Amino acid sequence: MLIMIKLFLAHLIGDFVLQPSSWVEEKKAKKIKSGKLYLHILIHGVLVLVLFWNLGAIGLALAVLILHYLIDLLKIYRGVNHPIRWFIIDQGLHLFSLGFLAALWVYPDTSWVGLFQGSNFWIVTTGIVFLSFGVSIIMAQLMHPWSKSLEKGDDHSLTNAGRYIGILERLLVLIFILVGQWEGVGFLIATKSVFRFGDLKESQDRKLTEYILIGTFLSFGFAIVTGIICDFLIQIK
Repeated sequence: MLIMIKLFLAHLIGDFVLQPSSWVEEKKAKKIKSGKLYLHILIHGVLVLVLFWNLGAIGLALAVLILHYLIDLLKIYRGVNHPIRWFIIDQGLHLFSLGFLAALWVYPDTSWVGLFQGSNFWIVTTGIVFLSFGVSIIMAQLMHPWSKSLEKGDDHSLTNAGRYIGILERLLVLIFILVGQWEGVGFLIATKSVFRFGDLKESQDRKLTEYILIGTFLSFGFAIVTGIICDFLIQIK
């Protein structure tokens, strides 16, 4: 299980943390000729080596690199007209390939730092990276059709404030679940609802109201499910 967790963490960092949107746009434009495509897959291979911290994982890193390259090529050429559908297909294929490699790879964990040998560290770290970066991008993709339909108005919100608020609330939900304080999750949802109620009450735009509600439920939903999964993995290890 620890192998899959490390592979998934490397995937999250490579796809959601270390891949700027400008790289994504260049890959769409230049396709197989994009230099950022090859830099992107190289980063994935290096991340696998770093997280496993053993030269014996070179074969695994190469396998991840090759499969990631092939899957990304498929998305680049086939996902032009249906970006959301192919975003989901792309991530699904990546997860399947990682699970396949983890099942085949008999690899003893020989990390030299004792703290990093335990699966708890990797489970919690993966959950934090996923909720901080992965969910933000996933939600942006899922809500893209609705965001385009909203009329452009005068927005006095701080730059990226919504994104950072979402990250903080999801991390708090994860912490509350891992320490067994579901009351804290309920308090956080209630607090968010009070603030959102004021925004929704003042807004006369039905689309904006629905957009805010969908975003709120998606954010808490991802956080709660991720927290439950992390807690479950810690309990069964």
